[in-house]
Amino acid sequence: MTAMTSRGLAGNSRTVRDEVPRVVGGRGWRGGAKLEGTSWRPAIDISERRDAYRVTVEIPGIKAGEVEISMASGLLTIQGERHAAPEAAGEKIHRSERGYGVFRRSLALPTSYVDADKTEASVQDGVLEILVPKAAEPQDTLIPVRVSQVTAFLAPAATTRNDRPC
Repeated sequence: MTAMTSRGLAGNSRTVRDEVPRVVGGRGWRGGAKLEGTSWRPAIDISERRDAYRVTVEIPGIKAGEVEISMASGLLTIQGERHAAPEAAGEKIHRSERGYGVFRRSLALPTSYVDADKTEASVQDGVLEILVPKAAEPQDTLIPVRVSQVTAFLAPAATTRNDRPC
């Protein structure tokens, strides 16, 4: 067994602080470096009520019109992009931990029998909430995202049920 010291990994000059971001897929801090296009995956929770599924997604810094939500055969897809904060002229980044870039999450709900036409999506305080009512048979649809008084219609999937254009 090889011992690890506080100065670095055994047989290597890299420190644990430098190695952790590499092991966890680029997340975390890399001393003073800001990586372009740092990928991230918003955290998602799915809960079930008697009449619906509730999906919550953490998307801080993303506006409702910048998120696309679609559903086909019980597969809920959420995609968008979070942009990096602009750097001020002459500013030096000492630490950058926030991930940004394009994301796409596809979730298979426990059942494909949902009422896609009655699905609602809203965003408040950086949390997207999608309420997907249960139905007797599968359906596909476009889901608008509401922000207070503003409604943004999201891009439709290429086809709907029976391969009809949206």
